[in-house]
Amino acid sequence: MKIIRPIALQDLPALLHMARTAGAGFTSLPPDENYLREKIALSTASFDRAVQVAGHERYMFVMEETDTGEVGACCAIEAACGLDEPFYNYRVGLTVHASRELGIYNQVPTLYLSNDLTGTSVLCSLYMTPEFRGAGVGKLLSKCRFLFMAQFPERFADKVIAEMRGVSNEEGHSPFWEGLGRHFFSVDYERAEHIVGMGNKAFIAELMPPHPIYTVLLPKSAQAVMGKVHPQTAPALHLLEQEGFRYQGYIDIFDGGPSVEVPRNEIRSIKRSRLFEAVIAEPAGGGVPCLVSNGDLHGFRCAQAALYVEGGKVAVPASLAKILSVDEGDPVRATAL
Repeated sequence: MKIIRPIALQDLPALLHMARTAGAGFTSLPPDENYLREKIALSTASFDRAVQVAGHERYMFVMEETDTGEVGACCAIEAACGLDEPFYNYRVGLTVHASRELGIYNQVPTLYLSNDLTGTSVLCSLYMTPEFRGAGVGKLLSKCRFLFMAQFPERFADKVIAEMRGVSNEEGHSPFWEGLGRHFFSVDYERAEHIVGMGNKAFIAELMPPHPIYTVLLPKSAQAVMGKVHPQTAPALHLLEQEGFRYQGYIDIFDGGPSVEVPRNEIRSIKRSRLFEAVIAEPAGGGVPCLVSNGDLHGFRCAQAALYVEGGKVAVPASLAKILSVDEGDPVRATAL
């Protein structure tokens, strides 16, 4: 069985391996051992903090195969973005050029450098090694964060966003970067993304033009990928759309990938999740596929299993209860899949 738990320092080698296999465009997981160690330390400290309002916390989780102890996937939540330095996106708007005398009326898509999403909680760093993909693993990895947010809502902002990876090829070539960013920051896309991943996004953004940019002046190849996701990211976007996330016209300033957003309390898995009393027993009749977690902050555990719910109680098999560190009568949070 695969289980989700908070990351620990012992997971550094596995996290470094994931970072090395992720490829270009995965800015939140750069293949730098020292930087990843700092990310783990920040996550550990975040779980330790007494929090009433979302701040500088960043909660990172890994997926572990309980039979072997192998770790092959990760995900994270940034509690509130843009508190230390500006959080940049392009807002895609419209500029109208019209003349009654000439009978001309043109709507021109325009990019505006924006900090509108500052202070929102950010879903990030979701990645699975090829060996861990398939059999609903992506769904568990994506949705586990919502059970954590439902259990500890005071730790997160009222709005949640996800910056989706934009279009780039296997060689690390991004049409959007080549059409826009390269003109103002003379490095290739893969190098720029590495710098961003190391925490220098604001520095690069400040070298980009602050004035509105008419998209009609960009190459057709750059225009075509605005708001589009990398093929490997399409399944993750689909899962988020099922949860209520929507594209509202904000794109990444480097690869043009979309940001999707939703009010936290409107996330489908959060709205549908409920607290139950655990009864250690095999589910009658096979049960219903559910996502289930314990109610512990530091010892948070989440898994996917067939559960039988009756009233305010849920039957949890003994083997699953052990993995979740749940005893008879303990509260568990579950939502049907």
